Amino acid sequence: MAAAAGDVCGAVLGGRGGAGAAAEARFISSAKGKGLFATKNIRKGETVFVERPVVSSQFLWNALYNYRACDHCLRALETAEENAQRLLGKSSLVLPHPEQCSIRKDLHQQCPRCQVMYCSAECRQAALEQYHQVLCLGPSRDDPTHPLNKLQEAWRNMHYPPETSSIMLMARMVATVKQAKDKEWWIKAFSQFCNKTANEEEEIVHKLLGDKFKGQLELLRLLFTEALYDEHLSRWFTPEGFRSLFALVGTNGQGIGTSSLSQWVHACDALDLPMLQREELDAFIDQLYKDIEKESGEFLNCEGSGLYVLQSCCNHSCIPNAETSFPENNFLLHLTALEDIEAGEEICISYLDCCQRERSRHSRNKILRENYLFTCSCPKCLVQADDADVTSEEDEEGEGETDDAELEDEMTDV
Repeated sequence: MAAAAGDVCGAVLGGRGGAGAAAEARFISSAKGKGLFATKNIRKGETVFVERPVVSSQFLWNALYNYRACDHCLRALETAEENAQRLLGKSSLVLPHPEQCSIRKDLHQQCPRCQVMYCSAECRQAALEQYHQVLCLGPSRDDPTHPLNKLQEAWRNMHYPPETSSIMLMARMVATVKQAKDKEWWIKAFSQFCNKTANEEEEIVHKLLGDKFKGQLELLRLLFTEALYDEHLSRWFTPEGFRSLFALVGTNGQGIGTSSLSQWVHACDALDLPMLQREELDAFIDQLYKDIEKESGEFLNCEGSGLYVLQSCCNHSCIPNAETSFPENNFLLHLTALEDIEAGEEICISYLDCCQRERSRHSRNKILRENYLFTCSCPKCLVQADDADVTSEEDEEGEGETDDAELEDEMTDV
């Protein structure tokens, strides 16, 4: 469940306005680990903190399908209009109010050696200083025999969409340590994230790779070693160490979603327009959502994952008092209070989506056991403890169904 966090936490945390001061990690129990607790009263709607990931990476299939994002912060690189045109397969589409799109193409830069794109000079420099010197493919970017390209291709052949993790998140962890002057500091930073037992690690790997996970994990380990071996991290390259690293990323990786289109929609929602113009714009956006769903389904955003020290300390509740989002169209995670939270109260998020939280206790815990290896004991689950341990027909029938209102929420909630 929640990860450990210590004195490294403050150093790896990025934010503004005293981010992190409103919450701190505390030990709860050996079974539950640590949790995040409010250090002061927090009002509903208030930002608890803004956090920068220790490391992050775009999903490989997502990038392959031309979801163009900054290689460092995952900010969408397409304009809102380009984004909508691609999702619709309609190059003639014109969006109203183009001035509401925040994408600045004039600021974009690329690595001069391997041509990966960044949203700004700042992101290019940050990547170069942290990990890109090790991972830059240079003229070998399109060479299928390069060890890093072999690793990425093997991962794509094992982990198909919908993606939940990336081997490149692990690669950036290794590259970060290899480039660092203070290697022990970074090793300590990564050790802040929770560890699992050997059996739990196998379950997580099985979940990510499927029934052939043992053979696939060994192939990934060999390719990972060929591409990135470093004596300071020799344990990470052993069969046991690699499995632990894989499970760490699978357990603690926080999904990141960015979209220039959703940013444009939020900006349009805030426009002060005459009633008729407002109705016309809302109707246009509603139809746009429906058309995109028919053409592209649920894969709408630039997607990746990252490791966040404070966020990883948040335990689950089926009635969460906080939620995570990415309103800045990049990897900066905002934790926002859903209710008033008193000083000393635990801050919990939900590992389930809105629809899943409305299902029976049995259905909720089935999802949590399969994906996170624990049974929930939040107040809602305790109240429903005597309910029948069966999955209701309504739960079964509702799986996979998404109405228009839910679709719109999913498309704009980043």
